[in-house]
Amino acid sequence: MKKSLLYIGNKLSGHNATVTSIETLGLLLEKEGYTVFYASSMKNKILRLSEMILRTIQYRNKVEYVLIDTYSTYNFWYAFIVSQLCRIFSLKYIPKLHGGDLPNRLEKSPILSRMIFKHAYINIAPSDYLLEAFKNRGYARLICIPNTIEIQNYSFKSRKKCRPKLLWVRSLSDIYNPEMALKVFFKIKKDFPDAKLCMVGPDKDGNKRKLKQMAKKMGLDVVFTGKLSKSKWVKLSEQYDIFLNTTHYDNTPISVIEAIALGLPVISTNVGGIPYLLKDRETALLVDDNDVDGMVAGIRELISDENLKDKLVMNALNLVQQFDWDIVKNKWLKILV
Repeated sequence: MKKSLLYIGNKLSGHNATVTSIETLGLLLEKEGYTVFYASSMKNKILRLSEMILRTIQYRNKVEYVLIDTYSTYNFWYAFIVSQLCRIFSLKYIPKLHGGDLPNRLEKSPILSRMIFKHAYINIAPSDYLLEAFKNRGYARLICIPNTIEIQNYSFKSRKKCRPKLLWVRSLSDIYNPEMALKVFFKIKKDFPDAKLCMVGPDKDGNKRKLKQMAKKMGLDVVFTGKLSKSKWVKLSEQYDIFLNTTHYDNTPISVIEAIALGLPVISTNVGGIPYLLKDRETALLVDDNDVDGMVAGIRELISDENLKDKLVMNALNLVQQFDWDIVKNKWLKILV
């Protein structure tokens, strides 16, 4: 008989936020027969934390595991408080590690970090990047289980030739450096007047207005779609030929994995967990953080060199097969026994 678990995280897609692991992994586990309770979908941070605490207390005798999405910023405090409640109630809790900046949190908050991660049933790192970072700081209860997609939901499109049709998919947050995409687009338009840029994702940090003003000032016609459902942006991707990932910090971004599954060649900043996921000139083109000229050069190369484009696309497609749920689920099933 499959076990029950409480999933703690930010279930906020109903509030115009990006869908996160709690909504994707949670549903996949339900399909495997697990009973999953959730907290929280409250928009207000204080109410969200309150519900997380309440649900932990409420379900302490009904669940075998508590799965906690764990980030480096204010969400770190959700993980800390819930994990310590789990310790009080002798509940097995499993931090699911997120965010390219989490290693810095280990350095800034060593005592609190040990209180969470040293006492966890197991810590789930979605990449070798975080696995290595935690091991180097003395944590032993670790396993790598990659972020997952259902490959069959993504229609691979073979692009015979790359055009300067650029797609960017993330929340419009400062850490993802959306301004870089505009700067890259500005330069590429000089060589390719018919170039296009579409930026998909919900507003974050009040950046959408600033980005629109910046685009207008630069004379750029950028499509800002706002938040789209998965099916809508997957359909939209058919109109574009190159995927840009401009982030300052990253771990194993699902949007990049999805883009690869859709047949889009990827140009990304080489930060955080990206070099653990992608290899330069083998599965993607990688540039330094905020290297606008490097990304522009990469776009030009993909447009002019069809062999390079085909090589990156096919190598990357082989890579993302390992992220398919039918493979990844076996690692979860071994833990949640």
